[in-house]
Amino acid sequence: MPMMGHLRELRIRLVKAIAAVMVTTLVAGLFYKQLIDFVIAPLPGCTPGEGNGVTSAGRCGVIATNGLLSPVTLALKVSLTAGLIGASPVWLYQLWRFLAPGLHRGERKHTLAFLATGIPLFLIGAAFAYAVLPTTARVLISFTPDQATNILPVDDFLDLATRMVVVFGLSFELPLLLIMLNVAGVLSAARMAGWWRHMLIGIAVFAAIATPSSDPLSMLALAGPITALYLAACAVSWLNDRRRGRTRAARLSPDEPSPLPASDESRHGR
Repeated sequence: MPMMGHLRELRIRLVKAIAAVMVTTLVAGLFYKQLIDFVIAPLPGCTPGEGNGVTSAGRCGVIATNGLLSPVTLALKVSLTAGLIGASPVWLYQLWRFLAPGLHRGERKHTLAFLATGIPLFLIGAAFAYAVLPTTARVLISFTPDQATNILPVDDFLDLATRMVVVFGLSFELPLLLIMLNVAGVLSAARMAGWWRHMLIGIAVFAAIATPSSDPLSMLALAGPITALYLAACAVSWLNDRRRGRTRAARLSPDEPSPLPASDESRHGR
C-alpha cells in the first residue's frame, strides 16, 4: 500500500474512533450527576451539623467545587473520562484494524486474543482501584490538623481517582505483557519463573507506592491479584513452551542425522 493509502486508512480509523468516543461521551453527559456521585462516593464527606470535621467514623471533609465554572468543567471531565472508557473496545479495535494488514495470519490471531484479554484485565484493575479508594481517602484525610477542617475539591479527587484507575489497570496488564514476550520467543517460562524473588519484591514495592495508605489490607488488595496473575502468566508460558517444543520435535525428519557435538566434529576433522 502506498503512503497515501496508509494515511487514508489512518484517517478512516481515527474518524471512527473519535466518533465512538463522542457518542459515548454524549450518552455519559446525560448522566453526569450520577457519575459525579459515583466518583465522590468514597470521599468521607461531612454531613451538616458535624463540627470541626470529626465524625464517629473518623475525620471528614467538606466536599466542594472551586469557582463558578468548576461544575461545568467537572461535568465535561467526568463525561469525557466515561466516554473514553466506554468506547475503549471500539477505538482499540480500530487500532487493531489499522495494524492488521501488516501482520501474518498467526500474529493477527494472537493480537485479537491479547485485545480480548487486555480489556477485561484493565477493567478489573480499575475496579480494584475504586475498591481501595475509600480506605485511601480516609487515611490521607486523617493527617488533617485537629483545629482545621479539610476542604475536598472534587476536581483534585477526580484527578487522584483517575491516576489510581490508570495505574491499577496498567498493572493488571503485566501478565499479558509477559505472555506476549513469551509468544514472541523473547522470554522463556524458565527465565520468567527464575525471577520470582525479584518479581515479588517489585510487586510489594509497587503496591506500597500505588496505594498511599498505611493499611496492609489495601496493599494486599493490589499485590495479591498481581502476584496471582504473574503465576498464571508463568503457567501459560510454560504450556506454550511445551507446545513449541513438541512442534519443533515433530518437524524433525526421522532420517535426519543429529548434529555432532563440537568435540566430535573436531575429532572427525582431524
